Amino acid sequence: MTATSAPNAGATEEAPFPPAPVEELLRLVVKAGRAHQLYLPNNPIYKGALDALRSGFAAIWTHVDELTLALTESEIMWYDHVVLSEPSKSSDSLSWLFFKDGVRELKFLKGFEDKEVVALLGILQRARKASPDEDDLLTMLWEADFAYARYRYQDLGMDPAAPVADPSETRKVDAQQIEQATHSATADASAIVNMSDFDATLYFLDENEIEYLHSEISREYSDDLRSRVTSTLLDIFEQQAKAEVRVEILEILDATLVNLLATGHFRGVAHLLREVQTTMQRSPELSADHKRALIELPVRLSAPESLGQLLQSLDDAAELPPQAELMELFDQLRPIALGTVLSWLRRMHNPKVRPLLEAAAERLASLNTSELVRLILVQEREVALEAIRRAGALKTPAAVQSLSKVMSGPDVELRQVAVHALTEIGSPSALQALERGVEDTDREVRISTVRAFTARTYRLVLPRIDAVVKGKAIREADLTEKMAFFEAFGTLSGEGGVEYLDSVLNGKGFLGRREDSELRACAAIALGRVSGPKATDVLRKASSEKDVVVRNAVNRALRGAIT
Repeated sequence: MTATSAPNAGATEEAPFPPAPVEELLRLVVKAGRAHQLYLPNNPIYKGALDALRSGFAAIWTHVDELTLALTESEIMWYDHVVLSEPSKSSDSLSWLFFKDGVRELKFLKGFEDKEVVALLGILQRARKASPDEDDLLTMLWEADFAYARYRYQDLGMDPAAPVADPSETRKVDAQQIEQATHSATADASAIVNMSDFDATLYFLDENEIEYLHSEISREYSDDLRSRVTSTLLDIFEQQAKAEVRVEILEILDATLVNLLATGHFRGVAHLLREVQTTMQRSPELSADHKRALIELPVRLSAPESLGQLLQSLDDAAELPPQAELMELFDQLRPIALGTVLSWLRRMHNPKVRPLLEAAAERLASLNTSELVRLILVQEREVALEAIRRAGALKTPAAVQSLSKVMSGPDVELRQVAVHALTEIGSPSALQALERGVEDTDREVRISTVRAFTARTYRLVLPRIDAVVKGKAIREADLTEKMAFFEAFGTLSGEGGVEYLDSVLNGKGFLGRREDSELRACAAIALGRVSGPKATDVLRKASSEKDVVVRNAVNRALRGAIT
């Protein structure tokens, strides 16, 4: 590259064509510079930016064979047109990058875009990152020795010399005057260096520039470099098909995941796992080993040991990370995590973490029905209880078979929860599985089961209800259970059960003895459930009953029947 120390020339000539192609070219140069800084040469984004830049030069060469640009602090000029304006004096400003190191004019010759444009982009990147001890842009351009580019520069170290005075007009100064001037200069220290003299120099920053520097520094420190590194590694993983490169990146990602978990950087963990899924979707040519390694990364987090330790640390932590980070982390859990999450729902004491864990459990259960159904029959009792509750809340028909097995199991609490789950599901198969609850050994299971049949008017269970109501065991049950069975009998049998209910309410046995008051009152309530003409007639026969308990039940049933 030829360098000339001279001012810009020819700026007042008339432009040979409109400035639009030159403006577009400068825009493409800026864009290609960013791509060169952010991406590897084999990246499609980088290749696209470079191809567009070469097309921009080609559009110029249709008019002329060379392009000359003049540079100021904040503008790039082509003839008398401003083709790029960049008010900010930062390393991102193309005009300032050249101007601060003395370059005042650039000239590109036809062929530059094919031979030397990549080298220039590399120099600009080096110049943006260069420290004060490294070469400046002018030195880098000189070392590159471009054949298709020229530049003019101004030597910043050489100020214009003061004119030499005519010896004939030189005023004579004697030794006494020199001595007095020296003492006067040294007497005032401020006369030696005054910082205010530097306020107007080239590098003095105004308020806007200082504010910009503060904002950039804050942005730099707040930027999540770890997530950026993760994205870069996965970009390389996608572009590089060599097995050894991909194996090395997988090892780095595995170590990164462990490090992020250990340091509590949960947003970074979520970002890594999310990007891994994207990489798997965009890289269908992955080998089986590489694909398995990528799948194992999120599975590692969801494994019982890892997730259990994580939840324990969250439960014990005095200060928690932002809830947004925890939500992002829990959103990346896999089906294998459902069991661990369910087991921690009762153990989690931290009130800030528990709602997030509840949400994670609901999401995992709704999206992974097969895993939820499997957990209903696991040995861990707490997990099974929560799985049964979730199956009922989600009304999961696929869980009916497992819940039916629970109904025949020995654990009373599991059977009680299973009754509620089957009731919530409410499908014909669920109600059929619930039938065995009528003869269950536990009172709560029996009552809950019978009330469920009453609410859903499930008539197929009537033979079982009929056998209990007409059997001896019901007479030994408490009032609540008697009431539940008789209400179910009246609801399900209809007028077909009036005759038996009449015998209980109004009938007399051997030696004129009647049934006990509670059983007769239950029969009256059951007749109220029938609410037909025959049932009303039977109730009216007992309306003058002397037993207060029976009379109150009859009157209440009559009010319901008449209404």
